[in-house]
Amino acid sequence: MTLHSKFQDETDKSAKSSYFNLPPLDVSVAFPQATPASTFPPPASDYYQFDDLLSPEEQAIRKKVRECMEKEVAPVMTEYWEKAEFPFQIVPKLAALRIAGGTIKGYGCPGLSITGSAISTSEVARVDASCSTFILVHSSLAMLTIALCGSEEQKQKYLPSLAQLKTIACWALTEPDYGSDASALKTTATKVKGGWILEGQKRWIGNGTFADVLVIFARNTTTNQINGYLVKKDSPGLTATKIANKIGLRIVQNGDILLKKVFVPDEDRLPGVNSFQDTSKVLAVSRVMVAWQPIGISMGVYDMCQRYLKERKQFGAPLAAFQINQQKLALMLGNVQAMTLVGWRLCKLYEEGKMTPGQASLGKSWITLRARETVSLGRELLGGNGILADFLVAKAFCDLEPIYTYEGTYDINSLVTGREITGFASFKPAALSQRSRL
Repeated sequence: MTLHSKFQDETDKSAKSSYFNLPPLDVSVAFPQATPASTFPPPASDYYQFDDLLSPEEQAIRKKVRECMEKEVAPVMTEYWEKAEFPFQIVPKLAALRIAGGTIKGYGCPGLSITGSAISTSEVARVDASCSTFILVHSSLAMLTIALCGSEEQKQKYLPSLAQLKTIACWALTEPDYGSDASALKTTATKVKGGWILEGQKRWIGNGTFADVLVIFARNTTTNQINGYLVKKDSPGLTATKIANKIGLRIVQNGDILLKKVFVPDEDRLPGVNSFQDTSKVLAVSRVMVAWQPIGISMGVYDMCQRYLKERKQFGAPLAAFQINQQKLALMLGNVQAMTLVGWRLCKLYEEGKMTPGQASLGKSWITLRARETVSLGRELLGGNGILADFLVAKAFCDLEPIYTYEGTYDINSLVTGREITGFASFKPAALSQRSRL
């Protein structure tokens, strides 16, 4: 018997042994010194008593969403994040919260204040960022587009079911070749008798693999302007496949959408979308909501770290007793207060009709930057356990990365603000801008 075959034989025998085939220990058994995130920590991040700035209705929304997320989602989120699958069994629980539809009034939608909708977004993200993205795409992008740009018939037809999460929607703007430069999209819509033919491809579409209704943006081949269409998931020529191998927002089912001669009847063209500028009405609200996702993520990370440092002991003392850990925890807490107050002010500016695109963009870019710092500090504080999704911080660390990028990268949002405060647009390299004028 050769050395290789002997080794292979021993390996085969070992593989049959139960010693090598045991499931992993439950984390509470493997590491009994600290409580995992499946039992979510109590809220501890409202240091400046932000709750006092909320109306009784907004406080009630926060309490209701927080209780649901801690009870229904926290126990299963790590498992589904690891599998990169969506927990469809929690959808009825989320539907019962009546937060889908956010600020939309009528049609079975909750008609929340934008502050109330933002608070619900942060409370979902505090426990699980993927769930908040699922709701944001469905509610603050797809549903809001129908509410702001749809016909009365479209609103009556689609919004009530979407508000109850009986049907799910997605929002398809981004393409393989066009992310930040979304206005240059290539998907086309050609007028034919009784409707339109859509041809093209979309990428990174959240909820795209299982959405019942897809809000698709395409270029009208006659006017060369961007139009919007409502496409049903069973439309011939439409295919949606899951994007695999993500390191963040793994529960979110992002899809590659292919449209090959997809027919859309006239009644499913959104009459209020006649140029790319019409998408800004939707993005103004959704950018505020996206800014509240990293606020919620940072709240959850702080809450987790605050509990962990009190429970975990080294060198004969709780980690919370060490000066350097207290300094990091205080920095995280300060970030949460500042992010929360900027997000709150954005909501108030929007409610008063004063919010500008630059203000929304600065809020989203600055808040995500501070959140990145906050979750990085949390990762350090948890040491080796900081890379385990079981203790939330590693998952939050990864989930924040796509949020830092989507709805406008940090750089693009900074340039939107820069254009507003200087009067100069600097999105294209100067050499290309000069050449285009020649």
